[in-house]
Amino acid sequence: MRNIFWILLLFTNCLFAQTNDYIVDALVSPKKQEQVITVGGINADIQDFTNEAIQIAVDALPLEGGTVMMNPGQFKMSAPVRLRSNIKLIGSGHETILKRIDGFHSRFIVDADFGELRITVEDPTGFKTGMSIQVTNNRYNECWDVTTGVITDIIDSILYFDTYLIRDYNCEQNGVVTNAGSCVSAIGIENVHISNFTIDGNKEKNDLLDGCNGGGVAILKSQDITVEKVHVQNFNGEGITWQITENITIKNCEINGCTNMGLHPGSGSPKSLIAGNNSHHNKVGLYICWRVQHSLVKNNQFHHNKECGINTGHKDSDVTFDNNHIYENGGNGVCFRNEDSKNSPHRNTFINNIVENNGTENGEYGFSFYGKAMNVILKNNTIRDTKNGSQKAGIFIDKNTPAIQLENNKISGHSLGKLINGD
Repeated sequence: MRNIFWILLLFTNCLFAQTNDYIVDALVSPKKQEQVITVGGINADIQDFTNEAIQIAVDALPLEGGTVMMNPGQFKMSAPVRLRSNIKLIGSGHETILKRIDGFHSRFIVDADFGELRITVEDPTGFKTGMSIQVTNNRYNECWDVTTGVITDIIDSILYFDTYLIRDYNCEQNGVVTNAGSCVSAIGIENVHISNFTIDGNKEKNDLLDGCNGGGVAILKSQDITVEKVHVQNFNGEGITWQITENITIKNCEINGCTNMGLHPGSGSPKSLIAGNNSHHNKVGLYICWRVQHSLVKNNQFHHNKECGINTGHKDSDVTFDNNHIYENGGNGVCFRNEDSKNSPHRNTFINNIVENNGTENGEYGFSFYGKAMNVILKNNTIRDTKNGSQKAGIFIDKNTPAIQLENNKISGHSLGKLINGD
């Protein structure tokens, strides 16, 4: 018995000492540093200035994540950088430029059918392996009818790619393959930070890219993504688009010169934070598409867009718009689309915004309400025309639209008055 006692005592002491060693190691050992891979230039880990170089860095990071740091310089973008979860993609400011290569397109001459991974084109000369593609025809040419992907091989006139075709594309209906594509994409991932660089879409030499499937930055079926201090300019399509997402933050970005929407949340994207951005000289400054709910739009500028500053509609409920400056857009400052009662954007609140001098191309209004949205509040806003009278009235309310709750707004300078009702 005495021998067993001493053995147990010795074992207990060893175990206690070992536990203390673990505690000491935890206190003394430094935290494991996040891996950083640099791209671009002779001193970088990966020296080339291409999307392939950035992609190599992304793919080289461990599963727990890390940072890809892009040095100053112009990167040639023939396909999007496809991010993974837990990664930071960071540039060196305005001097880091991701620029789309020149566009190319061709008719396809054999029907491209659902589920295929190949397409036969009339002219393959401008396509290369690793290049992005978009497939459309007259019947299927927008939103979820468009196929996008990346070319994996080219044999004679056949392009092989990495995405199954999602429709039956009849070649006789103006079937076209183009190399249009995003610059950065986040698809089916989480916990990503994208920041501090410029995207140049080279729109004069690129075909239009569909906004549900791509843009300067395209986020799809993802969550907890932040885009910060990214400047998207001159994109033939949309600046930043996010679809089927949750907890997306877009802040302190500039989006200008895009032929479609500057910012485009939609297709079920609750809990979006859109803050401190400058969206101008696009088609629309902020196009809130379908089911963007419980979100905040704060401290942004939406101005000099061809159509309206902000456009909202289908089930886009419970959104607060706070302290935005919406001015000198071609159409309405803010437009509520015409939706029936079950699909209208209910319970939206506009507070402390300045909405002025809109309608520069079409002679529209500060706020224009169509549809059946309920419990909409306008509070403490400044709505005015101080220039050429293009903003005809502060608020237009269609005859079928429920009453808007107005509290302490300052409305002035309109030729048709503060508020008019449609016939």
